[in-house]
Amino acid sequence: MKGSGSFPVGSVGSFLLGSVTRGHSRWDERLGVIPSGINNSGSFPVGSVGSFLLGSVTRGHSRWDERLGVIPSGISGVIPSGISGVIPSGINNSGVPISPFSPQIPDSRPGPALIPPFPQTFTAWCNSHLRKAGTQIENIDEDFRDGLKLMLLLEVISGERLPKPERGKMRVHKINNVNKALDFIASKGVKLVSIGAEEIVDGNAKMTLGMIWTIILRFAIQDISVEETSAKEGLLLWCQRKTAPYKNVNVQNFHISWKDGLAFNALIHRHRPELIEYDKLRKDDPVTNLNNAFEVAEKYLDIPKMLDAEDIVNTARPDEKAIMTYVSSFYHAFSGAQKAETAANRICKVLAVNQENEQLMEDYERLASDLLAWIQRTIPWLESRDPQKTIPAMQQKLEDFREYRRVHKPPKVQEKCQLEINFNTLQTKLRLSGRPAFMPSEGRMVSDIGAGWQRLEQAEKGHEEWLLTELRRLERLDHLAEKFRQKASIHEGWTEGKEVALRDRDSGTASLAQVRALLRKHEAFESDLAAHQDRVEQIAAIAQELNELDYYDSPSVNARCQKICDQWDLLGSLTHSRREALEKTEKQLETIDELHLEYAKRAAPFNNWMESAMEDLQDMFIVHTIEEIQGLIAAHDQFKSTLPDADKEREAILRIQQEAQRIADLHGIQLPGNNPYTSVTPQIINSKWERVQQLVPKRDQALQEEQNRQNSNEHLRRQFGSQANRVGPWIQTKMEEIGRISIEMNGTLEDQLNHLKEYEQNIVEYKPNLELLEQQHQLVQEALIFDNQHSNYTMEHLRVGWEQLLTTIARTINEVENQILTRDAKGISQEQMQEFRASFNHFDKDHGGALGPEEFKACLISLGYDVENDRQRRTDSNDFRALLGPAGSGLGDAEFQRIMAVVDPNGSGTVTFQAFIDFMSRETTDTDTAEQVINSFRVLAGDKNYITAAELRRELPAAQAEYCIARMAPYPGPDGIPGALDYKSFSTALYGESDL
Repeated sequence: MKGSGSFPVGSVGSFLLGSVTRGHSRWDERLGVIPSGINNSGSFPVGSVGSFLLGSVTRGHSRWDERLGVIPSGISGVIPSGISGVIPSGINNSGVPISPFSPQIPDSRPGPALIPPFPQTFTAWCNSHLRKAGTQIENIDEDFRDGLKLMLLLEVISGERLPKPERGKMRVHKINNVNKALDFIASKGVKLVSIGAEEIVDGNAKMTLGMIWTIILRFAIQDISVEETSAKEGLLLWCQRKTAPYKNVNVQNFHISWKDGLAFNALIHRHRPELIEYDKLRKDDPVTNLNNAFEVAEKYLDIPKMLDAEDIVNTARPDEKAIMTYVSSFYHAFSGAQKAETAANRICKVLAVNQENEQLMEDYERLASDLLAWIQRTIPWLESRDPQKTIPAMQQKLEDFREYRRVHKPPKVQEKCQLEINFNTLQTKLRLSGRPAFMPSEGRMVSDIGAGWQRLEQAEKGHEEWLLTELRRLERLDHLAEKFRQKASIHEGWTEGKEVALRDRDSGTASLAQVRALLRKHEAFESDLAAHQDRVEQIAAIAQELNELDYYDSPSVNARCQKICDQWDLLGSLTHSRREALEKTEKQLETIDELHLEYAKRAAPFNNWMESAMEDLQDMFIVHTIEEIQGLIAAHDQFKSTLPDADKEREAILRIQQEAQRIADLHGIQLPGNNPYTSVTPQIINSKWERVQQLVPKRDQALQEEQNRQNSNEHLRRQFGSQANRVGPWIQTKMEEIGRISIEMNGTLEDQLNHLKEYEQNIVEYKPNLELLEQQHQLVQEALIFDNQHSNYTMEHLRVGWEQLLTTIARTINEVENQILTRDAKGISQEQMQEFRASFNHFDKDHGGALGPEEFKACLISLGYDVENDRQRRTDSNDFRALLGPAGSGLGDAEFQRIMAVVDPNGSGTVTFQAFIDFMSRETTDTDTAEQVINSFRVLAGDKNYITAAELRRELPAAQAEYCIARMAPYPGPDGIPGALDYKSFSTALYGESDL
């Protein structure tokens, strides 16, 4: 605009000046005639149409920034006073608009002149609302002049009552009615610049169209809001979102983006796909596309035809206001469907969470039932005590137990660990979604499973101890039984024929020498009998021990022992009787062969010694340590050291017999074939001596083999001890390192999780060391080694430690994952999570992973929490030190008890870090509530207190609709209909506030 108030050619001012002359009474710009109302300088009188148009220059839906203080392109200098004399209301000194509802100024650019808003568009828009009141308009310039239909239009679109109109037909009555309408518009926060009642009453088309556009902006477009944008931007964003999936549609504005008609058809197809066959539309046939959309909208959507297809196609740039007016009708027509879709989405989200949680609960119940059933089946087997009669049978039982340890138990350990992880994850998800905590069925709590597992471990330990004890008992029994049979056989062999000899009455016909010989022989027998007394007592003692140890063949042992004892008593009685008979005859017999007697006396003990030696050399032995076998070897060496003296004794005895034979030969004495005093001949002595000589190297070999076996056992002990001394400290170290990781703050939670998973992988890779130890332990058990002084670690301790290590790393990883889940679900930042962990660790003095009540209270105070009037409030965490004094004393007991009930529902007296995080996230974030779900159902039900199955199936996906129908109770209210469902009780039950 120049200093004279004229506009450059092609500028906005030039357009506006030209616009004055267009409408119902145009003037030909080529004639150069200036219409009335415009002076020679191009300025407008105050209140003229030109003045209104100049005001519209400075208004627009997209405001100029007042802070820039600039005037739009095309207007030079400042607004001269010659245009209207004063600056219109709503424009500041720099010409910047301040009305938020003024029409938008079109871009100033060369090209075809822009046409004004289509009058038929505004007329159709007005009639779409006036039809609701049973009337309409024909001519927008004339039918609003009396103000009556204008007031009626405002009442219909606002839903409010206006002051009673004046029914007179005079000009003053019409002006008053129009003023009432304009006052009502102004009361809605709209500043009408240069629009007066007189212009409307006079039928000024430009003023009337400007007023209608202002009404459309205020009541049809202003309330549109999409993602925090409103009015024009919100409507444009809504159109872009709805038409985004459609090809050949790219909505960027409200003019040329709509010329081909595809955008209108896409809007209808997006919401009512059955009305439009979009794939059959062609981009090169815009008139057909536009007419198709206009006809379908008018016929099925009750949206009147506001635009003309030919006008839109034949115009380079369709009128933006007309397009916005028509598109806003689509927005309002489909807004109800949008609300229903939003409500359905909320319900689907809530139901999906609930269905997922129910599936997790069912999985937990099933896994818990299976694990408990396995424990209940296994414990009776482990507690059974069915002793076997033989070592092979008992070893088979031990092998069955090893198979249970190696094959059947490890998968159950993994199931138990996974069950605890699933339970913790489920509880975390329930807390995050605002649902009540999951309470498993009676007897299926994690604690019940832990108690059952503890009983299983105790039964397992008792079963193993019983198996090893039984093996020792059977081994001892076998050794004793063999020893009994060996001693009994030797004794029976010795007593064979003794009873017959003692009953013999040969002394009646014997000579004195013979009688003496018989008497001496009997004395030797008595000496031999006394020597065998110890063996008989040993046999009886062994039989008694076999009975005490419950030997399976005790009856036959007892019978044989009884027979030996009875025979021994009989031999004692017969010996006494024979001695009396020989003593009676001794007085008659005086010739005694001293040499034979001496031989007999010395040969009998020596023979007994050799028999004892042979018995000892053939005696079985059982040792468990290298010291025991060394003791047997030392005793055997000592025995061998006595052999030279024994050989000398043997030679001395043989010389006695040789001397007797020499004297008899010398004096011609006829000796009986055998020594009358003993049955032990030199041949017997030599034979037994040779037998002793043969048994000594065999005994040496047996002892050496046993020593080798004990050396091998010692090697196994050392090998197992060395490996156990490495594995045991490694497990303990890893347990301590995992404990430190869980309380230290090194990096983000994801860093901690990755670190823990690396530890888990390291632990898994270390498992071959434990398997090697299991193999070594099996070798130790197969060798029947029951103690090991080279290590304090037992296989049982290491197994328990390994299982605890696996469980601890899995549980720690699950805790960190739950913290990440809590952080992400509740929107907690990494800095907040580190602050929470730092405060928790600061007050966790013993690093036990839990806080006592006083420590927890101090931790809350350090984070800026206080209780006032039984309500929690949070202060800035940077100012928490200012609260330490007064806040500590102000933390009410009642409120603190409430908080403790939340974080410690079991009353254990401690607060874990996970419970602490859950509490902090619950106190600082919002979640879905039962009231929100009820409101969503109310939208789907059309504001009714009940909902029907048909409505649920129409608004929700099939699976979730059937889920609701199956669980909703019948509606009990008096306003219900058959089949009505109670969505309120269903919604509250989702959050644990009532029972379904």
